[in-house]
Amino acid sequence: MKFSLPQLPYALDALEPRISKRTLEFHYGKHHQAYVNNLNKLILGTKFENADLETIIKEAEGGIYNNGAQVWNHTFYFSSLSPNGGGVPTGPLAEAINESFGSFDAFKEKFSEAAATLFGSGWAWLVKNDDGKLEIVKESNAGNPLRQGKVPILTCDVWEHAYYLDYQNKRPDYIQVFWDCVDWNIVGGRF
Repeated sequence: MKFSLPQLPYALDALEPRISKRTLEFHYGKHHQAYVNNLNKLILGTKFENADLETIIKEAEGGIYNNGAQVWNHTFYFSSLSPNGGGVPTGPLAEAINESFGSFDAFKEKFSEAAATLFGSGWAWLVKNDDGKLEIVKESNAGNPLRQGKVPILTCDVWEHAYYLDYQNKRPDYIQVFWDCVDWNIVGGRF
């Protein structure tokens, strides 16, 4: 198999009580694993058989794109979280957030609104544009901003499998605790 499920950088229960072990057992252990398995089957015998995920995201269509993007998106999302998360960004990322959104609180409000109002399933992203400015984008389903040439900095998964076991249909409650899990050192390093 070309792709494999990456190891989480924390234990399955490390984000409790904000994100439960049970949610991670399903979200990471079942959903993320299924995207990896599906992608490995779909790329066999295609021009993407030896491609990396970024190439798949930028060039593939249909099931190969959807599963490849979901592998990348989930890996990016899970690696953004930490049991010691929360707080605020510092350094160049904090300066860029202030420049683009006015303040961290204004950014957090706009990002949370984007995540809460995305219709159906998908992702809210903080991205860096070609000009180095930050922007919030919403992507449905497996959407990934790499496809538009943007640099992902942070994402919030708003597919129901990310929160339904813990918060049922209360997506805003999940988004609120998401902020307590964001590891700003990792996110700042991406900037």
